[in-house]
Amino acid sequence: MKNFVNSMTGRVFFALMVGIVASAALTQWLAVNERQRTLERYRNYHALERAEQIIETTDVVRPESRAQYLAVSSKSSMKLEIAPDNDLTMHPATEFSAALAQRLPRDFQVIPMTERPAQCGQRNSTMTLFGPGPWRGTCEAVKIVMTDGQVLKLSVLPPRGTIPTGHNEWTVFVPFLLCVAVLAYFVTRMAVRPVKQLAQAAKDLGADINRPPLELAGAAEIRQASAAFNAMQGRIRQHIAQRTEMLAAITHDLQTPLTRMRLRLEKVSDPDLQQKLIGDMSAMQQMIREGLDLARSMDTSGTMQKLDLDSLLDSVCADAHDAGQQVELKGKAGMALLGRPLDVQRCLVNLIDNAVKYGQRAHVTVERLAGAARIRIRDEGPGIPHDHLARVFEPFYRVETSRSRASGGTGLGLTIARNIAEQHGATLSLANGDAGGLEAVLTLPEFYAGK
Repeated sequence: MKNFVNSMTGRVFFALMVGIVASAALTQWLAVNERQRTLERYRNYHALERAEQIIETTDVVRPESRAQYLAVSSKSSMKLEIAPDNDLTMHPATEFSAALAQRLPRDFQVIPMTERPAQCGQRNSTMTLFGPGPWRGTCEAVKIVMTDGQVLKLSVLPPRGTIPTGHNEWTVFVPFLLCVAVLAYFVTRMAVRPVKQLAQAAKDLGADINRPPLELAGAAEIRQASAAFNAMQGRIRQHIAQRTEMLAAITHDLQTPLTRMRLRLEKVSDPDLQQKLIGDMSAMQQMIREGLDLARSMDTSGTMQKLDLDSLLDSVCADAHDAGQQVELKGKAGMALLGRPLDVQRCLVNLIDNAVKYGQRAHVTVERLAGAARIRIRDEGPGIPHDHLARVFEPFYRVETSRSRASGGTGLGLTIARNIAEQHGATLSLANGDAGGLEAVLTLPEFYAGK
């Protein structure tokens, strides 16, 4: 759930939901208020007619029988009773008292009262989706002077109990919310799917520069972005190809004059000078060979194959042991990976050679992880200063301690190994061990058929 909220899909979904629900709630609130105002106006009109009817009926009842009649007729929200006093002080007229005075014959006198009934302060409310709403209709008391001079008190009270709204608000709003949620989800998926496809294409591009171009489909903006992505992929592929071809051509063309120079060095009469020149020539040829390996490590046109990691590791370590290197292999991965056999072998050979060259021994440990295998290659050397760990992957970079040109390194072995690892979706990192030495950690993803 946390990943969904933090993803673009979750953010767009919640933004749509909040906006739609807020708009629906505002619309519902306005509709409920308008319905309640309509109900209040109807009740006010009904109260006006009821007051006119009961007053005129009471006027024709004999004075000695009025108390009994009023006790029977004053029910619900309309209450007419004999006034407790004969105070006829005039107060400012209200909307209800003014309308009642116009409807009654001139023989009657309507006198507004400042004192409101106690029930007006009670929350006789209308239940809605947004909770109880207070009664805002007519609630007041007026004195009525009858045609015979008797003073009565008319109290217009709020309706008793809850005013029905006609239906349960939640039975309408909950299905509406569910429909909105489903609609928002599908709209979000439809809007975010092209962005996800573009992000996945960018991720796949890092592992395979020769992946098929994106299909130009969808909205105009998506097609434009896909076309720009395909053009970028083409330019990157062309740039890499040109750089690889140039590096391969340079290193290849240098082989011929270097071979001629080596033959001519055999004619040098001074043995010491001859050995020094031959040593420099050998170093140059080694750099050229690794330059060719670097160019090949940038080439991703080879065919990917299913490889057994344990068999490949056994073969590499056995070859190293036959070459006189001290290599120890522990653990089993028990998994297959997808890769170019020669490139993966070159990556492992470079890491083991690097460990033996600068740390005398290579301790290789392999373990199975969830969906991957982790290979640790640890040496017994002095390690690398922390601030140089990231830079040793740069071409021709060497740490100026035991890891110098005198030890035979050209500064390309780790660069080649990292290039190959990245092309296979793997990660390669270096760290100094707690007990000393340098440890290279190579994490290779597992191959799943059909993926």
